[in-house]
Amino acid sequence: MRNHATDFLNHLSVERGLADNTLQSYRNDLGQFLAFLEERGLDFGGVSPETLTAYTARLKQRGMAQTSVMRKLSALKMFFRYLYRERVVLKDPTESIESVKKTGHLPDTLTPDEVSRLLAQPDLSTPEGLRDRAMLEIMYASGLRVSELVGLEVADIDLPAGMLRCFGKGSKERVIPFNNVAAEYLSLYLEKGRPRFAKEEAVPGLFISHRKQKLSRVAFWDSLKRYAAQAGIRKEVSPHTLRHSFASHLLEGGADLRAIQAMLGHASISTTQIYTHLQKSHLKEVYKKSHPRA
Repeated sequence: MRNHATDFLNHLSVERGLADNTLQSYRNDLGQFLAFLEERGLDFGGVSPETLTAYTARLKQRGMAQTSVMRKLSALKMFFRYLYRERVVLKDPTESIESVKKTGHLPDTLTPDEVSRLLAQPDLSTPEGLRDRAMLEIMYASGLRVSELVGLEVADIDLPAGMLRCFGKGSKERVIPFNNVAAEYLSLYLEKGRPRFAKEEAVPGLFISHRKQKLSRVAFWDSLKRYAAQAGIRKEVSPHTLRHSFASHLLEGGADLRAIQAMLGHASISTTQIYTHLQKSHLKEVYKKSHPRA
């Protein structure tokens, strides 16, 4: 069974060009499901809709969030479609499961004031603080995913033009603008912070540690949570919170949805449309300013 799982992951990598982070998620999801089957003495041919129902119940009993359960079911549907096409199984047991639908729910976004407080937390007297401030500014200025942020290299940055290049899902390249404030802190980091990490060596990574390696996603996430606590922000703050805040604040400021889609790297406009959940108070304010009889 594990050989078939490996073949499927290779298929996703070679033929569909999925990013390493996405492949790792599939690998984890399949590994968890295979362990469940092995525990029950089943192979793929013995999987039935009832088996999948039992697996879903197991995940929920362990306190897994509904969104995570939905993602795992989506992975299994794709996997069994692959097995059916390859004639490993005679019937796809996921056919009877309704397509997993996203709820459209977004994590809390930060207010502009909360963003300002968060970004002000790093200690600029240290190289780590200079690096973290530059990372936070760039993330909020460009809406990058955390994997795209930590994957940046020095050659991806055009400071005079205020543009950066990143590689998103499926290794798709896109070019995104960033603002003057982000450029200022990035320039400060490149001048005074990064040289203390690189030690005059030719290191390609932009945001690096004392080990001269790109900062990991986990390390950045840990720092972000610490800064949020220091800023007195009670909301659950993750790297995606800054990405959502970027998109929401742009939309509230009148940005075109297609432009936001391009900057976020969404393949479909329908994914970006979840940001049209503008608050009623903001809509009322826009109405008062725009309608001749308001």
